[in-house]
Amino acid sequence: MFTSTVSWLRLFASVVILVPMLSGPVAAQWLNAPEPELPRTADGAVDMDAPSPRLPSGRIDLQGIWMPDDNSYIRDLALDVGDDNVPYLPWARRLFDARKDGSHSSEDPDAHCLPQGVPKIDFVAYPWKLIETPDSVIIIYETFTYWRQIFTDGREVDPNAGAAWMGYSTGRWEGDTFVVETTGFNGKVWLDQLGRPSTDRLHVTERFTRTAFGHMTIEVTIDDPGAYTAPWSATQVVHLRPGWEPLEFICGENNRDIDSLPGSGLVVPNVEAAFD
Repeated sequence: MFTSTVSWLRLFASVVILVPMLSGPVAAQWLNAPEPELPRTADGAVDMDAPSPRLPSGRIDLQGIWMPDDNSYIRDLALDVGDDNVPYLPWARRLFDARKDGSHSSEDPDAHCLPQGVPKIDFVAYPWKLIETPDSVIIIYETFTYWRQIFTDGREVDPNAGAAWMGYSTGRWEGDTFVVETTGFNGKVWLDQLGRPSTDRLHVTERFTRTAFGHMTIEVTIDDPGAYTAPWSATQVVHLRPGWEPLEFICGENNRDIDSLPGSGLVVPNVEAAFD
């Protein structure tokens, strides 16, 4: 375990080193942990390409510990679509252009150990644990020790619910794909490290599809008429981490690097008025 929490932005640069230190097989933290039955290849390795497991009902089972290979999409959510194809409103374009060179990096909420928001937190290269219950899906993120509830019991978000960093999520199944709709955001979240803005009108749709035992695709659609003229999408692949468990990660415990990052050092909201 490392002894000090550096800012989130600098953390990304060293994530390849830190992940093995922060996370690992369950045996590293627990004794007598039972060994689950896993599909194996001829040489005894976990067969990540085996068919996706199914519940007794026949539905795909999404449960497990998942993680992307790297931080490519948290750095740049438009990595695949290309920045020229992101349909910014003029103020959002100007705000993004002011941020993308890193000169405002200390203003990113992540650098202050505040929540990454959705979908950003899915794409951080730290493990997260997905658990299904009869009326919800729970995700426990190692990232800053956050958690999330996705309700599957038919409830709807109250339009008067208080604004939230992570929003309010409901889910449903479309065949073998779990579709999650999230609204009720506070408008303070950066969609990625480069600084693409969001507003309180943000509506995020995530489509979780387990394509094999060890692989899952998350297709995300950003629909924020406060910042963009049309919805736009990104797709990330995450992988199962058999034997891992999320660990406690208290970002605010010793976050001393903020003063070295460029910018005001304050959490500056995504404000249209400042750029119009």
